[in-house]
Amino acid sequence: LIQVSNPMTPDSTLDASGLQCPMPLLKTKLALRDLSPGQVLEVMATDAGSLVDIPRYLEKSPHTLLSQSEADADRYIFLISCGV
Repeated sequence: LIQVSNPMTPDSTLDASGLQCPMPLLKTKLALRDLSPGQVLEVMATDAGSLVDIPRYLEKSPHTLLSQSEADADRYIFLISCGV
């Protein structure tokens, strides 16, 4: 297992592990409301639907997907920059 360190430290972390669709997306939306523009939210999810739902939502929102990765076979990590 190769670990790559991320130089960006998130301002907030949301652990949506174990939650089923659509909860990871809904909790992501709520968490972004609590951040200021430019702050970074890290989202951890285990629901494979998040791989489609979160990026699709962000394309239509003022927020920016900075990175998307798999921590392991069933855990996904998203770094999101809060928009206006």
